[in-house]
Amino acid sequence: MQAPATTSTRPYMVRAMYDWCVDNNCTPFIVVAVDGSVRVPQEFVQNGEIVLNVSLGATSNLTLGNDYIEFKARFGGVARDICVPMGRVSAIYARENGQGMTFPVEAVSTEASSRAKGSAPAASVESPPAPVLGIVSSEDGAKASEAPDPRPPTGPRPSLTRVK
Repeated sequence: MQAPATTSTRPYMVRAMYDWCVDNNCTPFIVVAVDGSVRVPQEFVQNGEIVLNVSLGATSNLTLGNDYIEFKARFGGVARDICVPMGRVSAIYARENGQGMTFPVEAVSTEASSRAKGSAPAASVESPPAPVLGIVSSEDGAKASEAPDPRPPTGPRPSLTRVK
């Protein structure tokens, strides 16, 4: 007998971290691994990633759904529609203290790629991996002028470099 299919825990963990940030007067930021399935301003992508402020003050119409994070935000004074498949979120953390959670990045599904391009979604084939719990520390001693290492962090405590 085959086990019943379950939904990913990632969207629930992202929403929980988001709520924790808001409850503690912190600014929630997400790190997104950019590919063809992600709709973000490409001019702000660095090393295949973009860091987005997803606070209520920085976004409008924010939806933290099970499949996508969608909102409108201003980049350089220009309003943009943002659509991030949940599987492309590699971290969520509080800007003020670096506490957060990292996740493995999922492969692109046909549905995510179609939605980012604005067409009707197709059937998704893959089930997502489980999220990795950990503390994201922006205080790892890295200088702001140094480019972040594109490889996933190793060791027991992952770290992020804040990109401004």
